[in-house]
Amino acid sequence: MRFTLAGVCLALAACSGTSRPKPTDIQGVPVLQDMANSWTANVGKIDFPLVVSAREDRVALANSQGVVAVLDAKTGKDIWRLKLDQAISAGVGSDGQLLAVVTRNNELVALQDGKVQWRKTMPAQSFTAPLVAGARVFVLTADRSVIAFDGATGRQLWTQQRPGEPLVLKQAGVLLAFKNTLLVGLSGRLVGLDPNTGVIRWESAIATPRGTNDIERLVDLVGPFDRVGDVVCVRAFQTSVGCVNAERGQGLWTRPSVGEMGVSGNATLLITPLSNGVVQAWSRTTGERLWDTERLKYRILSAPLVTPRGVLVADNGGWLYLLSLADGALLNRIKLDSEELATAPVMAGGRYVVVTREGRVTGLQIP
Repeated sequence: MRFTLAGVCLALAACSGTSRPKPTDIQGVPVLQDMANSWTANVGKIDFPLVVSAREDRVALANSQGVVAVLDAKTGKDIWRLKLDQAISAGVGSDGQLLAVVTRNNELVALQDGKVQWRKTMPAQSFTAPLVAGARVFVLTADRSVIAFDGATGRQLWTQQRPGEPLVLKQAGVLLAFKNTLLVGLSGRLVGLDPNTGVIRWESAIATPRGTNDIERLVDLVGPFDRVGDVVCVRAFQTSVGCVNAERGQGLWTRPSVGEMGVSGNATLLITPLSNGVVQAWSRTTGERLWDTERLKYRILSAPLVTPRGVLVADNGGWLYLLSLADGALLNRIKLDSEELATAPVMAGGRYVVVTREGRVTGLQIP
């Protein structure tokens, strides 16, 4: 896992899994639920915290070298593809029309129909995909500032900064629209902002910094998040998971949970992989533990995606698994690549789209 401090990236051996026990081999997996490849494409290598933006039957994604692409989710064919002149550090955000990415020299770039619309220099690095919503572009930077821009012109509208711990994750955070409120993860809190002014309306603690050094005190909220109706559920890095009623700005529950990847759920449950490869399911309404499975223990897992047929989650060896919603039992697995996923799976155009670090994009059908 990588962190950034005063603009310097630190790779910590303690988080690399060097002392992790060897996973048990999985032999003879019975196919209890079909999964089929519908199409494949390639966008090039990805070494930043990619977010795939899914809108109806389109997916927007990017690679590290500056290629931004919009694909037809039903066929995998390019709708358009553009090579920027700079490498990318965060993206892709999109409302289905306007797209936004952040480059490694801290420039926010807005694109539409394969053309650059405007560029703005940012005051700090960003590792979270910009949010494009309500004709505006919102950016969460690594110094825990939130900045709003006019979507048409790029004019800066406001900025809101929350001082926090000096160490932040080089990982996508939490930034989403909820009705007429902007939700953002600031340190260990989910915060509701007025999208017109940046004024804080409410905040709800998911985790509280503890420990004697910067690493132990790191509690940033990490993506992906999960929203069903008024309830938004999130993970605090290596600390806890919890759900908040975003209409009232009220925390519903939090539970200890040691993991670094985000969450996914449905109306009844929330799925949270742990750092040791155990996958947990919680009641969305009460926070009661429903089940956990050690079937993938000691594997390094991706963030999950809950589907009507099961839970999609991948490991760092290129295997994609489908787990039962009822008890976590293994329903199927397929080999995608030799690399881990670059981001959580997404649903678009009747396909489940997964992207590996090598840039292989696959559209799957789960009948």
